[in-house]
Amino acid sequence: MRPDLSHQIELAPAFHDVDPMQIVWHGNYVKYLELARCALLDKFDYDYPQMRDSGYLWPIVDMRLKYVKPATFKQRITVRAEITEWECRLRIDYLVRDAVTGEKLNKAHTIQVAVDAASGEMQYVCPRVLWDRLGVTVE
Repeated sequence: MRPDLSHQIELAPAFHDVDPMQIVWHGNYVKYLELARCALLDKFDYDYPQMRDSGYLWPIVDMRLKYVKPATFKQRITVRAEITEWECRLRIDYLVRDAVTGEKLNKAHTIQVAVDAASGEMQYVCPRVLWDRLGVTVE
């Protein structure tokens, strides 16, 4: 049975997150994704400090966001993050919703690759430590 590779956080955009149109500035969604990503990786005890300690850096090499509907100041939102690929890269899919109505606000994904911290070389297969932490197998 595959482990649950998802995690969800809830937050409310702060006043400094909104733009002159009184909606969350588009760049702040990246911050919300990062908060969800860190919470997800922490669930597996493989957040950024543990990644570094295992000998790998995991830079984001691709990020895509689709804005469906704007979030507003103090609106309760959920950000669900789910690991959907882990063999050759780490892909995390995100869904941002209104916490009360469930209405979709944003859909996104990030892709990270393993880089050997000592040599700086990108790894074309994710290191075994990731699979062990996630409790997954690779076919």
